[in-house]
Amino acid sequence: MSRVRNFKARRAAAPGYHRLFPTEIQLMTIQVGDRIPSATLNTLNDGVQAIRSEDLFQGKTVVLFSVPGAFTPTCSAKHLPGYVERLGDFRARGVDTVACMAVNDAFVMDAWAKSHNVPDGIVMLADGNGNFAKSMGLEMDATAFGMGMRSKRFALVAKDGVVTHLHVEAPGEFKVSSAEAVLAVL
Repeated sequence: MSRVRNFKARRAAAPGYHRLFPTEIQLMTIQVGDRIPSATLNTLNDGVQAIRSEDLFQGKTVVLFSVPGAFTPTCSAKHLPGYVERLGDFRARGVDTVACMAVNDAFVMDAWAKSHNVPDGIVMLADGNGNFAKSMGLEMDATAFGMGMRSKRFALVAKDGVVTHLHVEAPGEFKVSSAEAVLAVL
């Protein structure tokens, strides 16, 4: 049972439960073995196109990496370029889809992809309001840097919508979510 449904079931079964936890619940970080939550992301392809997470992950092996923001220094200099350079290696290891996500809009993600010559084999996903990152417990408060709520830097591998590997970076680091680190576990 998903954590949200489990919360709702406990709440319904225990009168007064909502008074114990009156604010919005904070979901735990997604873990290996968990199913990718349902969400709608966007991409730019003849206009903004919605992509449901179920459609992206169902029946496929997917590598999803997320960055705090398009055009930011580490994301542009290291994170995205590593996946662009190693796309063929991911394909050779049976990965059907490589996707890059950020809490940006689809137009920004498209411009960033063009500026880095991202091939069609990498899906650029916009999580404009950060709903997907939040549903996975991987949101980050970057308001101190004037960036609002963002996604943590992470990479995951999912098979048929179930997380098999999860690599979440410590704040300010870039080690475990690189293309090389993910390829090492495939």
